[in-house]
Amino acid sequence: MARPRSITDERLLGAAETVIGRCGPGFTLAQVASEANVSVGTVAQRFGSKSGLLQAMSRRATRRAVEQMRECAERADDPLDGLRAAAVSVYAVLGDAEEAANHLGQLGVDIGDPVLRSLLGEHFTAVEEELRRLVRAAASSLPHAPSVPRAARAVLGVINGVSLDWSIRPHGRLADRLAEDVDAVLTAWRGREDS
Repeated sequence: MARPRSITDERLLGAAETVIGRCGPGFTLAQVASEANVSVGTVAQRFGSKSGLLQAMSRRATRRAVEQMRECAERADDPLDGLRAAAVSVYAVLGDAEEAANHLGQLGVDIGDPVLRSLLGEHFTAVEEELRRLVRAAASSLPHAPSVPRAARAVLGVINGVSLDWSIRPHGRLADRLAEDVDAVLTAWRGREDS
C-alpha cells in the first residue's frame, strides 16, 4: 500500500507563487524548495522541471480564478454586483506593485513558451466564459451593453489592461483601480451618467 503524500502539490505550488512574487522569472527550484521547506528533489520529482512546475501553476491559477469569480458573484446581492465583484476578483491574488511586476515578468516568459502560452490561452478563455455567464445573468440591468460575447471580452480587456498598467504605474490599490474602471464600463452599459 502506497504512503499518502504528506507534502501536497498545493503546498509546493503556493511556495512557487510566493517565490515568483518575490524573485520574478529568474526563480529557481531551490528557492521554491526552500520556501516549501522540502528538498529540491521533492519539487523536481513532483513536477519534473521548472516548466512542469509552471504548467501546474497555470492550471491551478485557472481553476482558482474561476472558483473565486463564482464565489464573489454568489455572495453579491444581485447579478450586476456579482459581475462587478467577479471581475475585480480575477487579479485579487496580486500583492503590492513589486510583487505584481515580478508576476508580470513571469507572464512575459510564459508568453514566449508555446506550452505555457497555450495554457494562458486556456486561462483567459475560462475567465471569459465565466464573464459571459455573469454578463448574461446581469443583461437586464445592462440595456446598452454590446452582445454577451463582446461584453465579456470588453470586461476581460479592462481587467487585463488595468492590471498591466497598475503593475507598471502603481497608484493606489489595484482592487480600487479595477473597481473604478469596471464601474465605468458597467455604468455606461446601464445608461447612467458617471457620478
